[in-house]
Amino acid sequence: MMSCFLLSVWRSSLILCLGQLLRCGEARVKTEVQAGPLYRVLGSPLYITCSVSGFRSENTDKHFEFRMTTPSNPNRDIQIISSKDDDFGYSNHLIRVRKNEIALKRLSPNSVRFEIKSLLKADEGEYECTAVNLEGAYDGEYSAKTVVKVIEDSLSVSSSASTPLSLNEGEALTLTCLASSSTSQHTHLSVAWYLHKDGQEDAQPIISLNRDFTLSPGQGFERRYQAGLIRLDKLGEAAYNLQMAKVEPSDQGRIYCQAQEWIQDPDGSWYIIIQKNAEEMTLTVKATEVVDPSSPSLAVEISAQPAALQEGQELLLSCNINTQDVEKRFFSVAWLKGRVELARIGPTGVLTVAPEYSVRQKNGELRAARSGNRDYRLILKPVRTEDQGEYICRVWPQERGQDDAFIEGEAKDSTPQRVNISATENRLSIKMQQAENVTEGGGLHLSCKVDGVQGQLSVTWQLKSARMASFTEIISISQEGVTEIAEEFVSRKVRVMRPATHNFTLELDEVTLSDSGVYQCAVSEHKPNGKTHSQTQTTTVTVISIENRLSVKMQQAVNVAEGGGLHLSCKVDGVQGQLSVTWQLKSARMASFTDIISISQEGVTEIAEEFVSRTVRVMRPATHNFTLELDEVTLSDSGVYQCAVSERKPNSKTHNQTQTTTVTVISIDTLMGVSLISRKSRVTVGEKLELMCRVRGPHMPVTVTWSVQREAKTPDTILTLSPNGTISWSADQNHYQLRVESRKTEVIYYLLVIGTSHREGGNYQCNVSVLLKNVHKELKASNQLAVIVNNPVSRLDVSPIPALTRNMNTDITITCSIVTKTSESSLYSITWLHEENAGIKTIVSLDRNSIVMESKVDLGQRISMRRSKGPTFELTIRQARISDNGSYTCKVGEWLQDPRGEWYLLSTVSKSTVLTITEPAPNLRLDKKEQQLTAKEGEEVELNCNITSGASGSSVFYGVIWRYAAHSSSLKNASLVELDHTGLVSYPDNKDMRGLQERLRLSRPTQKSFYLSIQKAHEEDSGTYWCQVDQHQLDHEAHWQLKASDSGGAIKLSVKVTENNLSIPKEEAEMNTSRNQDLTIPCNINKQSSHESKFQVTWFWQKEIETKQRPIFTVYRNSTLQDRFGENVRLKYDHPDPSQFSLTFLNPGPENSGLYFCEVEEWLPSLSRGWRKVAVEKSGHFNVSVLTEGDANADSECNTRTYIIIAIVILIVLVLVLLLLVVTMCRSKGSLGNKSGPSLWGESVPMNTSRSGDD
Repeated sequence: MMSCFLLSVWRSSLILCLGQLLRCGEARVKTEVQAGPLYRVLGSPLYITCSVSGFRSENTDKHFEFRMTTPSNPNRDIQIISSKDDDFGYSNHLIRVRKNEIALKRLSPNSVRFEIKSLLKADEGEYECTAVNLEGAYDGEYSAKTVVKVIEDSLSVSSSASTPLSLNEGEALTLTCLASSSTSQHTHLSVAWYLHKDGQEDAQPIISLNRDFTLSPGQGFERRYQAGLIRLDKLGEAAYNLQMAKVEPSDQGRIYCQAQEWIQDPDGSWYIIIQKNAEEMTLTVKATEVVDPSSPSLAVEISAQPAALQEGQELLLSCNINTQDVEKRFFSVAWLKGRVELARIGPTGVLTVAPEYSVRQKNGELRAARSGNRDYRLILKPVRTEDQGEYICRVWPQERGQDDAFIEGEAKDSTPQRVNISATENRLSIKMQQAENVTEGGGLHLSCKVDGVQGQLSVTWQLKSARMASFTEIISISQEGVTEIAEEFVSRKVRVMRPATHNFTLELDEVTLSDSGVYQCAVSEHKPNGKTHSQTQTTTVTVISIENRLSVKMQQAVNVAEGGGLHLSCKVDGVQGQLSVTWQLKSARMASFTDIISISQEGVTEIAEEFVSRTVRVMRPATHNFTLELDEVTLSDSGVYQCAVSERKPNSKTHNQTQTTTVTVISIDTLMGVSLISRKSRVTVGEKLELMCRVRGPHMPVTVTWSVQREAKTPDTILTLSPNGTISWSADQNHYQLRVESRKTEVIYYLLVIGTSHREGGNYQCNVSVLLKNVHKELKASNQLAVIVNNPVSRLDVSPIPALTRNMNTDITITCSIVTKTSESSLYSITWLHEENAGIKTIVSLDRNSIVMESKVDLGQRISMRRSKGPTFELTIRQARISDNGSYTCKVGEWLQDPRGEWYLLSTVSKSTVLTITEPAPNLRLDKKEQQLTAKEGEEVELNCNITSGASGSSVFYGVIWRYAAHSSSLKNASLVELDHTGLVSYPDNKDMRGLQERLRLSRPTQKSFYLSIQKAHEEDSGTYWCQVDQHQLDHEAHWQLKASDSGGAIKLSVKVTENNLSIPKEEAEMNTSRNQDLTIPCNINKQSSHESKFQVTWFWQKEIETKQRPIFTVYRNSTLQDRFGENVRLKYDHPDPSQFSLTFLNPGPENSGLYFCEVEEWLPSLSRGWRKVAVEKSGHFNVSVLTEGDANADSECNTRTYIIIAIVILIVLVLVLLLLVVTMCRSKGSLGNKSGPSLWGESVPMNTSRSGDD
């Protein structure tokens, strides 16, 4: 007994020490941020919420700091922003903070929101939020981290229509929105259509499809949505179709679609990572006007979209005609501005444009077309200010006479429509380079780039140096290109250049230290409307002083041809001051150097007296480069040439350097020769011909003459090229091009004949004369080169025309297609011939311009001809008669145009066919086979209706009616949907079938196949379906006649939610446990009916002496828990796997003995009935006995002396170690950093035992 007492004492001491250790190690402060990773789109905003709890002062504002690490350098912390220190961030982020691109918004005293307005790729990384500790001692977690991933924007949104559309009230509108995303993350898309009415600030939603595929109509559109007049269908992967069956005047406005891409963050919430709108489409709805049938009046309306706009935008002028039988009548429609007609559309749809608007039509600025039976549209884009004014629409009724000519009726004008056009706003902007450093004595080059230009520009360059209080002008250039130098800079080498239309440069040579300062580019824009806008931009220039390092370089010995030009270069390096250069010569007849020409430091040139009569120049192509140019050299110009350079520095010091080279002048007599060659002398009409006249020898001023001799005639001069580059044309220069290529040892003169014709055939020759001392010296003429021009080989071929057998009263088309052609620009003449018993007659003959040359039949009624792409020529016979039997021949001629504009016939090809006309007999038969179809709810079901036999042809048309009989309702022979023989789809009005009709899709893959698809089949769709097909045919008077009708076999459809496959273990088991052991009752699911199943699990208990089974615990399908035991029993629920459930009794007693089992209910979502219970299963019984043997075992242990001694020794050692740890931790509690690790002790989460309602 003494041993048991000691054991109890040590046990109490151990519990006391452990409690003290828990109190010392418990964290007080905790910092939290959103769990990552957070996927956000490049360019979109980023929001991270950070909160802290556990500080003693809960109502005092806490300070927060944000840092990050990048994936490329995870060990380097980058400081971003702090609520305490404005200069906390590193330079790159500090700039963005000061621009308010990165911000920290306070939500409460203990929480903030970190914001980045527009994410960069460099913003990807791990973000750390730190709560600043102002309490001294650290106790808890003061920082938290989350990961941000920046992904590319892959959302694409576009609309099928962006041009304005005008509809009448009651007409249908169909628009398609294409929305897709190629991101690798799992995202959802939501799509909505919006209507933005004029005068309203916000757009209103028409209908939307959210991210979980739920349709919602917008406010004001509920009635039409419920009536099936507004639909939003998802077609394929990316198409969202908006259908408005009957538009109303209130639908007028701008319609667009919006797509949002959603992603689910780790905390379970959904977030919009990107949102985009497609381009807007302007819709105009005209209200229906009631017209008196006894008075066939004509009403004309005009509307402008928009009526007020800026120049450069698009103007749409819509003209609407309101009268009876408009689709059967012809009209001419014209638009007028004031009294000037812009454009007119004739009764046959031909557009004519007024001469003053013809240029704008050719440039695509004016377009007009008929958009419907009543609607005509005129588009001006871009509009100009002179387009402002009043517009009217004028309409003339046109009646077709017996000779097919149109008779014009009385014109009807619309009311005037005022259009206001304002000039665009100023968008002028200027860019200059940053601070510039230039060496003293060097050249300054500044550039001024202008953007957003809408008028003519003038520019003034200004300077403000250290000795100036304000800017003074340097140089200016007016809008006409006139430059003006300020008086202070007249003596300086200053230039203003305009290398591009919107780019201006300032060049200032030989800068001094006093040229340092701020340079300003002042730009003025003069618009056509007389307005002027100005902008300025500045940059800083610093002039740096350097030391003297003057050196001179020249080329080595030079050989030059007699009469040619001498070009010597003198390059100076190490320049620090202003330069003057003198060129000198020492020939064989001279004892010393004599001056030729000199250039002073001010740029003044002086020619020596001996060379005044010669063409001599000194040039300065670059600041430190000087050249000597001496034309028409003679043999006496041979000798030694010297470049003498003198440098004068700002301190008045002078440095001199010289350099020489030897020049030898060679006689021209044997240096030059002329020859004429070509890569090919035989060319085809239309090809290019290139002739090369090679002038070998030194480069000299020459005159080149090209000539051609045709047949036995005298040569004809084509052109003469003079030494100064002037070309004298004797032939049509549009057919020739001249090019000169200068090579090292020769000059090649190319004569390019563009698009040869037969007139370019003949013998070509080039003649060259050299200009020496203003005298032309003829060289030997080149050889003659014969050029032969051939016709191209014809590749014309026409496809064979098969024999045709057709029914009477059908439309017959005989096609004659060009299979191969010689050229894409070929034109074709076509003749159709008909051969019958009476002989051969010409049906129609068209020349290459499609002008009728010969016709023996009436083309305006039954027989017509059309040309389509290919080209393909189609002869159409409407309502074929027996007399149309016979042989038909298509005769095609191919024409080509040579470069001179003359047409010639290459070849003619004919193809024939035989046409046989028969009278068909009706034999409509449908597939009568009965079908049994079974589908699961939510699947798509396709019903097939096939015609096994029946007439075919262009005059035979079929219509289909799908009928339906439900299994469990009064619907026995209801019409679902009808596709008539004209292609019109209609849905019979039946409120009992409206839900089914909205999910129907008709298709016709072949002429004799009709498919009906049921999307997302419901259980109520079960029943019998069949089709009825009607055959219609046009008679010779163009009236529809019902020829036959038949019904297909019954299709019995059964739609089920799912099959019951629920299975749980049924085995019986016994279990013995003690009071000190936990009791676990498992409930496992072996098999379930669907992967979408949700389960409700209830555990039952039956006492040993009772027959009543009591429910003790329930887990509902929405994860709500209900403790139904009602006694003081501790329970623990566990759900480690989707198919595993368990209930644990903590420290059960003998009173908990008895039979246990679980009951599982399986629920599945139904499309029409919500959640449905599909199965219920019970597990096998667990016979549990809780024993009371624990105390006896404990007494037995206490009687064992050996075990007691060992336990006492171990407990003493443990208590000492624990006491030492407690003392150490309590002393160091106040000195722990804010990087303390997580607690070793988990928090207890109380079980929610309240029951919530079903979903």
